Amino acid sequence: MIKAASVQFNHSPGNKEENLKIIRQFCSEAAEQGVEILVFPEMCITGYWHVRNLEKEEIELLSEPVPTGSSTQAIKELSSNFNMIIGAGLIEMSEDGKLYNSYVVALPNGEVHCHRKLHTFINLHMDSGDSYTVFDTHLGYKVGVLICYDNNLIENVRVTALKGADILLAPHQTGGCESGSPHGMKRIDPQLWENRKEDPKAIEEALSGPNGRGWLMRWLPSRAHDNGLFIIFSNGVGLDDNEIRTGNAMVIDPYGRILAETWSPDNTMVLADLDMD
Repeated sequence: MIKAASVQFNHSPGNKEENLKIIRQFCSEAAEQGVEILVFPEMCITGYWHVRNLEKEEIELLSEPVPTGSSTQAIKELSSNFNMIIGAGLIEMSEDGKLYNSYVVALPNGEVHCHRKLHTFINLHMDSGDSYTVFDTHLGYKVGVLICYDNNLIENVRVTALKGADILLAPHQTGGCESGSPHGMKRIDPQLWENRKEDPKAIEEALSGPNGRGWLMRWLPSRAHDNGLFIIFSNGVGLDDNEIRTGNAMVIDPYGRILAETWSPDNTMVLADLDMD
């Protein structure tokens, strides 16, 4: 058995230190519960949706090199201190000055792996990655990474599985998006988020409805089922600039069964035991 956890949280746009503070808190909580793999959302260190409106120079100020940047080093230190595989998303600046939506995964032995989103469209000043990410771990199983829309395309998950991935980390910032598809997800009224304390039922229904969990259930479990791997789905939750991220942190087994999930609007974590036999 491998104990895995997925975190959803409402990040602070552009405030890396505040977001890392939340990450540290969840790492401590996860360690107390014996978690071995901990997954945080896409670009949760830098913030996500506000980046679409930034100029290149502003994105560069948010970015950092991987693995030498301060945020990656912080994740690396947490991984070592808690003896836990930890993944989190940020903006990477490569040696040649290109900007990427990247996801760093630190292993307790000091290794750091980085996946660059294959299909980046948040800002025209950011480039897309050109390779798949699968690596060995001290747990004896291979881990792969695909970021948000990377997972929507069947072929990306299939290639990751063919490269040997047993567990797929799937960090997102999704739900409540204005999809171009006539039958895709649509925006959620921000007022539901603002009134979440007074009317928790309304926001929970929105997060679990057709623009949140309902959308995910149309395709995400099949990625696990059709490729014979576990998926640890992490997502932002709450107001992200002018859209509502729907959370729904979950863990899915190779049969497409949901082992753990939430539709809470809070910053929270779900845990599941991955039966690798």
